[in-house]
Amino acid sequence: MISSGGPRNTPPGTLTRLFFGALAHNKPDALQVKVKGAYTPISSRTVGERVRRVALGLQELGIQAGERVAIFSENRPEWAIADYACLTASLTDVPLYPNLPPEQAAYILNDSGAVAIFVSDATQAAKIAQVRDHCTRLRHVITFAASRHEGADFTLADVEQRGTAVDDEARRTRYRREALEVQPDDVATLIYTSGTTGEPKGVMLTHDNLYSNVMTSAVQIPFEGKDVCLSFLPLSHIFERMAGHYLMFQVGCSIAYAESMDTVPIDMQTVRPTIVLSVPRLYEKMYARVLENALSGGAVKKRIFFWARAVAERWAEEKLAGRTPRGFLALQYRIAQRLVFSKLQQRTGGRLRYFVSGGAPLAPEINKFFYAAGLVILEGYGLTETSPVISVNTPAAFRIGTVGTPMHGVEVMIAPDGEILTRGPHVMKGYYNKPEATREAIDSEGWFHTGDIGEMRDGFLAITDRKKDIIVTAGGKNIAPQPIENTLKTNKYISQAVVIGDKRKFPVVLVVPNWEQLEKWARIKNLLWTDRSQLLEMPIVHAKLEKEVYGKLQGLAKYETPKKVGILEHDFSVERGELTPTLKVKRRVIDKTYRDVIDRLYEDESVAA
Repeated sequence: MISSGGPRNTPPGTLTRLFFGALAHNKPDALQVKVKGAYTPISSRTVGERVRRVALGLQELGIQAGERVAIFSENRPEWAIADYACLTASLTDVPLYPNLPPEQAAYILNDSGAVAIFVSDATQAAKIAQVRDHCTRLRHVITFAASRHEGADFTLADVEQRGTAVDDEARRTRYRREALEVQPDDVATLIYTSGTTGEPKGVMLTHDNLYSNVMTSAVQIPFEGKDVCLSFLPLSHIFERMAGHYLMFQVGCSIAYAESMDTVPIDMQTVRPTIVLSVPRLYEKMYARVLENALSGGAVKKRIFFWARAVAERWAEEKLAGRTPRGFLALQYRIAQRLVFSKLQQRTGGRLRYFVSGGAPLAPEINKFFYAAGLVILEGYGLTETSPVISVNTPAAFRIGTVGTPMHGVEVMIAPDGEILTRGPHVMKGYYNKPEATREAIDSEGWFHTGDIGEMRDGFLAITDRKKDIIVTAGGKNIAPQPIENTLKTNKYISQAVVIGDKRKFPVVLVVPNWEQLEKWARIKNLLWTDRSQLLEMPIVHAKLEKEVYGKLQGLAKYETPKKVGILEHDFSVERGELTPTLKVKRRVIDKTYRDVIDRLYEDESVAA
């Protein structure tokens, strides 16, 4: 059975047409950037002028239409300007995650054939300098820094000046005409999948792939002309690229760039956004912080918090059932808001209308908590290959525990083995220079095979797990690890969790402690240690973490429940190859890296059920 979001709401289009149309908003604060501790606005007019001059400057450097230009930078206005300059100069840009090491950056530059690269600063330029001799097509390194530094051939200002020198009326007219001649099926960007297995693949997204996703998002999620968005997810990630960049510019939402990931809580209170896009990790941390504040307070504060949470959950159940809470419950909820939840709302700036979550599954427990607190999280689902949104919860169609209904123009079908398939204008053109991989991903009828397992529930799509992550035990039992891992990560003592058990008699789980919380508990228990490895050797610490793990896993089937817990000292990292740049766990790497720990957990298999 095919589920559809209904007909597409616009004819095919291009990002260049979208860009020129969005400039008509003439917003004085289209973008905002922090300068010397204060946010400074950048108008639509300034953005338009700078984009044109950079595009002309790239042409003056001899970069031809259709060539590839990479962007290796953290979020900042120059990222947006460079991207729109590439699009309007008929170039295909190639975003790189700013945390990529030199060798991985070199692979993408060579595979894409990039002839130029924008870098944010000397740090990123130094990475490129290490591998530049191996990047045979690369001709230009352009830095966003104010002055030229080692490893950079030009500053962005240098390129802009070259464009300004030829920016007369005739050239402006030609620039706009050629930009609008771009076709919907032309490739706009090459985005390399982070690859939990194998080498990254370049996803070819066309102008219309992204345009269709932007235009349907603009009507399915209500926007107001005065909206403000805080941008902090990497713009190299398709979720932020489409939703936090193209979509926000299209609907006239002011985009404020966070100074860094570390300053997001402060920037949120300064910018006071009405819309925030994030991956679940932000909500997990906020949830853990709220619980920690409540539990570390006195007895009265603790009782007030848990009373307020219970009231809010009853209120949320009424609302989610389509009923209006009345009478005594409504009065209790107003009191709970004033005593407890208003403080959480103030931490977001006090005027947030929606959180939007994507990139990974969000634990229903966390989503319901935020909903009950008066902070709505609209969870969606998609992949780089689908531009990215396949489905999303909206204010009009909202169900916790699902990723919403399909977008306009998008079809979804569940294959016999449970895999989610999708078809529509959002599906990529293919993998760059990988026709065989493209044929494996997109079948002859145009269905893209997502690799995710899911089901339709009254028109809402629910995700179970990644197809390749499903654990099949030696006894033939199928276990979906992600829901178990996401549940464990809601515990304040657990930072990371990975379930292991494929082809084994029973599952086990590796956990990384939240050291801030665990060390606080250890001090209360008067434990003595000089380094964390000593702490992990103590039986009382093992017992504590096992208690926390099993306390979260009540209700699992016996065969699903991890029989043993392995404790790791260090968080998984991108640098060690354990996480992708989008912070997804590379299970094969974890299995190999911690093989000794895993093998010890299975030494006595007599505990198997």
